[in-house]
Amino acid sequence: MIGMSQEKLGDAIGLTFQQVQKYERGTNRMGASRLYQVSCVLDVPVEFFFEGFSLGDLAAADQPPGFAEAPAAAYDAPELKRESIELVRVYQRITDSAVRRRLFDLARAIADAYFPGSK
Repeated sequence: MIGMSQEKLGDAIGLTFQQVQKYERGTNRMGASRLYQVSCVLDVPVEFFFEGFSLGDLAAADQPPGFAEAPAAAYDAPELKRESIELVRVYQRITDSAVRRRLFDLARAIADAYFPGSK
């Protein structure tokens, strides 16, 4: 979104671009301290990475409570595919919050119509 390459980000935080790529794709999980490092390099608050999420969203996603980890298969979810990441990037470029909300509501309505109960 800000035009920094994975290689430049990796150099800034002491990692290879391949490791950064694994974080971006969701192949590897990122610890809190690494997330903080990335937020400093990108000059954004850590909260930036959680924009639009609430505790209710996590509960609705059937996440285990506390520090328990979800099964490994959960990290191979379709949401982590390149197309999904690009969709999020395009969505974030919409500056009008009302338009963004309407697009979100439309996407949710389509998903509910075609895949009921798959929340």
